[in-house]
Amino acid sequence: MTDFSYKPTLTGELVVLRPVTEDDYPAMQVAMDDPDVVRFTGSRGEIGEEAARKWYRTRGEQTDRLDLAIVDKASGEVVGEAVLNEWSPEDESCNFRILIGPAGQGRGLGTEATRLIVGYGIEKLGLHRIELGVYAFNPRAQRAYEKAGFVTEGVRRDALKWDGEWVDEIVMAVLATDWKPA
Repeated sequence: MTDFSYKPTLTGELVVLRPVTEDDYPAMQVAMDDPDVVRFTGSRGEIGEEAARKWYRTRGEQTDRLDLAIVDKASGEVVGEAVLNEWSPEDESCNFRILIGPAGQGRGLGTEATRLIVGYGIEKLGLHRIELGVYAFNPRAQRAYEKAGFVTEGVRRDALKWDGEWVDEIVMAVLATDWKPA
C-alpha cells in the first residue's frame, strides 16, 4: 500500500537521501542558480526566498509526494533533491524529477540517487510505473536515467521553447515488471 506520509532516509555508497527541510534552502538555492540547472529543468522565473523556504518547510507534511535531499556522502553537503510527485493512486504511478547542482555533477551521484528513490517507490511503496520527462539538450541525464532502468517511450515534440529554439521532451518510464534491484 502506497504511503507517502512516511519520509525515509535512503543510503547508498555515494549519497544519502533524506527528507528535505527548510535548512536545505541555501544549498538548493546555489544549485537552482546554476545556468545549466536552470536550462536542463526548463525553469522560468524566480521564486523568492520566503516562498522557497515555506515550500521546503512544508514538504514533510505532504501525503501525496516524496521530496528528499541528496547529500554527497564524501562532503556531507546537500547537492540537490530527488522527488516522486504527481501520484496517481488509481494507476499506481507517479512522476520522478531530480535536480543536482554543480557540486554533485559528474560523479554518479544522480544515477545512484535515482536508483535509490525509484527502488523505494517500486519495492516499498508498491508503485507500478514511475515516469519522467527529460529535454533533448540533456543527454547526460538521459544516460543516467537509462542506467537507473528507465526506458524511452516517446517524444513530446517542441515541448519547450528555450532561448528562441524549440526543444523536444523525451518521455521515459520504468515499470515494476522491468525493475532490477541493484
